[in-house]
Amino acid sequence: MNKRLLWLIPLLVIVAVYLYPVPKKDALDLYTGVDKAPINGLAAFRKLPTLTINSQGYDWTYIVQGGGPKTILFLHGMTGGYDFWWQQMNAFSHEYRVVSVTYPPVDNLSDLGKGITAILDKEKIDKVILVGSSLGGYLTQYLLATYPQRVEKAVLGNTFPNNDILEEKNKTKIAVASWLPEWLVMNSVRQNLFDQVLPASENNPLARAQLLENTYGRMSKAQFIARYNCVIDKFQAIDGKQTAVPLLIFESDNDPLVSPDLRTKLKQYYTTAQVHTFHNKGHFPYLNAKDEYNTVLNTFLSK
Repeated sequence: MNKRLLWLIPLLVIVAVYLYPVPKKDALDLYTGVDKAPINGLAAFRKLPTLTINSQGYDWTYIVQGGGPKTILFLHGMTGGYDFWWQQMNAFSHEYRVVSVTYPPVDNLSDLGKGITAILDKEKIDKVILVGSSLGGYLTQYLLATYPQRVEKAVLGNTFPNNDILEEKNKTKIAVASWLPEWLVMNSVRQNLFDQVLPASENNPLARAQLLENTYGRMSKAQFIARYNCVIDKFQAIDGKQTAVPLLIFESDNDPLVSPDLRTKLKQYYTTAQVHTFHNKGHFPYLNAKDEYNTVLNTFLSK
């Protein structure tokens, strides 16, 4: 090789490393549980047709089930998707119309809100019961403040109020992640799941399969970074001591992703909210404690 071209070798190596694809693995292959009913239920749910709408320059995938007089809108967290709520949607679609959405790489709450309302408008839904978890719970607070006329009740699950804590804690990591190749970012997310999230969630095989699958190509780096930017986006919340909208706070006493300080701040802000605390169920109780989750949710909705 011409010596003048030798400089291309390290450049090509760098490009190859950066563009190395994220390996693809499906939840069905990642599932390790003896009881196959949960993973078979997920597989059956995924066969149901999804819908698409273009809003804010992105295609939004969502699903609608049931035909009840009231509508529940489920909103997932940073590492979720529309199908994370399949156990709740199956349970509540007999009495309610239920909707769940996967966020495209939208990096601010305003555009997330516009995409959500575009879906509601398309489906001719005037008012909803919001059930959000983690980022979805934060988004629920934003929607409650920005579109109060469209919210009947709201559930703030394993989430946090407006704060500077999460940005201060993670700003260096996210700055570095923005420059890292996608496969390396997903490796880091996956390691965090193994180290913190899954042990706190009882190492539940369904939670394990669905969460790991997102790090194996079901969620992109662009979606992950954009969702983080939504987590640290600020807005003017409603008056948590005066709101007439019925509120329910779900929390876990061992949540590794929402600190006790943030849990306390949330309850201190929304003083009118009912509170249900899961014991040793981690950050995703709607996945690994679905019976308890659904029972408490049903009681709240029935009042």
